[in-house]
Amino acid sequence: MEIVSVSQYSLMKQMVSSRLEAQKAADEAKNRFGHIDGDHLTLLNVYHAYKQNQEDPQWCYENFINQRALKSADNVRQQLSRIMARFNLKLCSTDFNSREYYVNIRKAMLAGYFMQVAHLERTGHYLTVKDNQVVHLHPSNCLDHKPEWVIYNEYVLTSRNFIRTVTDIRGEWLVDIAPHYYDLANFPQCEAKRVLERLYKKREREKDESKSKK
Repeated sequence: MEIVSVSQYSLMKQMVSSRLEAQKAADEAKNRFGHIDGDHLTLLNVYHAYKQNQEDPQWCYENFINQRALKSADNVRQQLSRIMARFNLKLCSTDFNSREYYVNIRKAMLAGYFMQVAHLERTGHYLTVKDNQVVHLHPSNCLDHKPEWVIYNEYVLTSRNFIRTVTDIRGEWLVDIAPHYYDLANFPQCEAKRVLERLYKKREREKDESKSKK
């Protein structure tokens, strides 16, 4: 169900308003909703808080939230839910109190965006997987660290190449979720390939150990 909420990110990324006369307060408000694993989960936190506060316009104003964008995102969410119900597609969620709640959301997002992945190189910049484009995290991201692997929604071309709306993922998830795409036989030489080779070998060892125990 949370993926339905995050899926209309093009609207959700406008959720945080930017009233320039109070930029410091706006930044503090943004930090209140920030999630350590990235922008998508931060946007989800904003949406949850909006619903918990009964879609209150005053709450939106005080927290520098763009109510119009949130309302539009909520409408799209309801439409997607109805479409899924029409096709008998089950809506399910991990229990919010579960340790796996945010992990499962990130995995589900990767299943949809496995072609939009970047790897952190030793030089400190990111390289998009397969096409090997040098990119940087957009300054608007809420991460306070540089994850080894990220998924991203947008590739922004300016004087530098940026990826925007990013979330931290784990390399082993690429092997588990999208092995068809991360086929090393057709992979360019890069640090990401060497890391993936180690992950594939680790998975093979785990399979062998599992078989030997049976």
